[in-house]
Amino acid sequence: MRVKTIPEDFHVEERVRLPLDPEGPFTLYRVQKRGVTTMEVEARIARLLRRPRSAVRTPALKDKEAVAVQYLTVRGDGPDRLEGPGFVAERVGRASRPLEPSDLEGNRFTVVVRDLGRDEAEEVGRRLEQLAREGLPNYFDQQRFGSQTEAGDWPGKRILLRDAEGALRAHLAEPMVGDPPQMRAFKRVAAERWGDWEALLKAAPRPSNVRSVLTYLRDHPDGFRHALNLITPRLLRLYLAAYQSLLWNRIAARYLLARTGKPSGWVEIAGERLPLFADLGAHLPTDAAVPLPFHRAAYDDPDLAAVVEGVLEEEGLTLSDLKPRILRRAYLPCGRRRLLLLPRDVSASPPTPDDRFPSRHALTLAFTLPPGSYATLVLKAAACALRPAPCSLLPATCNVTFKMWR
Repeated sequence: MRVKTIPEDFHVEERVRLPLDPEGPFTLYRVQKRGVTTMEVEARIARLLRRPRSAVRTPALKDKEAVAVQYLTVRGDGPDRLEGPGFVAERVGRASRPLEPSDLEGNRFTVVVRDLGRDEAEEVGRRLEQLAREGLPNYFDQQRFGSQTEAGDWPGKRILLRDAEGALRAHLAEPMVGDPPQMRAFKRVAAERWGDWEALLKAAPRPSNVRSVLTYLRDHPDGFRHALNLITPRLLRLYLAAYQSLLWNRIAARYLLARTGKPSGWVEIAGERLPLFADLGAHLPTDAAVPLPFHRAAYDDPDLAAVVEGVLEEEGLTLSDLKPRILRRAYLPCGRRRLLLLPRDVSASPPTPDDRFPSRHALTLAFTLPPGSYATLVLKAAACALRPAPCSLLPATCNVTFKMWR
């Protein structure tokens, strides 16, 4: 089973409440992008309009490895069309305010799944319909974890441990899953010459945020905490959110295991093996939720509180540590995340001959998910139908391939 064989195999479109106002101070755009991140699109539009980056706002990040349709607002007026490498933006109208995450209503996914036998294709379609009835755990999936270093460390964890130099080393010198080639090349130099800030400044990519950090370190060689705060706040928030999401996944998995018992299968996310469960909706109310771990989170269920304490203890943390005290402008997200994910409006096409893999079949799956949930997780869970339960969705054992096209 193969997903994302070509970009057009994975299509996502935001469902958003648009704050339209013909006299509003913001311009609203509908953006289609392919092969670029949302943050890259924001930066390119800001440069095209000669506006500060802060003038461009999207309510959510969308997968680089997809054809994605999303919305953004620009402070002030803008032309009817903006175009650049990997994106086209069409003006929708004026808006009363910038878009916020709370404006999101969900995302509609249309996905072509390839390299299947005919019976396998039919089974995957049936499994998707089953997931819509029975649900699955609402884990954060791999896209959330681009800041995991190849050594398995997390800059967000270093920040919470108040290790400013360690967080900077991860940012500047440790390859991460989501790093582009240019940044990987620089990090090899940084790892070899850590502390030689003049040399690293000369080697730093242009343009990039690392240059302001290195300029400060060149003049203040031990000023790690201030240098850390020179990193773009949005990137620092992503670092924190990634590590927080890792903790939430562990907490949710252990809590569900305690409540429901034996798993029916497994998914692998960020190096973690997480359980799936048959008919999860029968064990949980639809609105069951677990707070995101941060220093003021309240866990009223004693069993859940014990799970949280155990997960944090393994990481050398307590709940009071979950506040980034060495940062000035970035914080851990707060709130509650639902445990149960129920895909809506699902459909599966009949299997058709696969034009990419001779003698094999493809099918098109479509479904809608709430904001913050992951289509790739649904596809992994559907793929469990191809192996006897329990199964681990590793490519070697379940033959599930999410091709990262370039």
